[in-house]
Amino acid sequence: MKPISRRRLIATGLAATAGVAGLAAADRLALRFGLIPPDHGGLYGAGETLTYAAQRLLTSHSLAREFPRTMISKAPFANEIAHPGEEFRRHQAAGFVDWRLAVDGMVAHPLSLSLADLRRLPCRSQITEVVCEEGWSYIAEWIGTPLSGVLREAGILPQARYIVYYSIEHPWWESIDMADALHPQTFLALGMNDGDLPVPFGGPLRLRVPRQLGYKSVKFLVRLTATDSLKRFGKGLGSASPEAGYAWYAGI
Repeated sequence: MKPISRRRLIATGLAATAGVAGLAAADRLALRFGLIPPDHGGLYGAGETLTYAAQRLLTSHSLAREFPRTMISKAPFANEIAHPGEEFRRHQAAGFVDWRLAVDGMVAHPLSLSLADLRRLPCRSQITEVVCEEGWSYIAEWIGTPLSGVLREAGILPQARYIVYYSIEHPWWESIDMADALHPQTFLALGMNDGDLPVPFGGPLRLRVPRQLGYKSVKFLVRLTATDSLKRFGKGLGSASPEAGYAWYAGI
């Protein structure tokens, strides 16, 4: 092995020190602005904090890229899902007429919305890309209603900092901060490519968070909970994703 010169050793040490100092400075900055992710502990905690804080400070109002209709994927990939449980199959057999989305927690007016209720709300569409951490992606048109409008309808309280959301398929749950919850591209998707949202893609209802990796766009959505802290949910890491080894914040 080639010996390391004294100059190179000093340079490497200074670079490492600068890196550590930079992470420490970033951590202090994140703490100052309240931008500490719930999974900030552990081996990769400093990196998670730096990523989340930097993106929030620099790109809070940025938009995910939207594509022309000509770029919609002809054969979008529906990632494999577990065999639906009995409760989901019962809803599916009834045409989802009894499907409800509960909105609770730190809101003035808790809601229980049917799919028909959601369809009566202001509708928009976006052609955005689903990007999976496993390396695949596809572009589709998503039709739905902005999450921000539903939260306003429920009278979300000013001290709420996160929205926790649940799939009917236990234990699939996630959360996002208010920057993403109120972002104009974050919405409740009921349709895809000019039709109802197919079951393999999360139908009848999924949350679309196009500024983050696909696993944040939970399928089969049944509940939204506004909260000021994530410590009392699951293991306190913010969602099921970091409990399984993924990052809570998955910005792209």
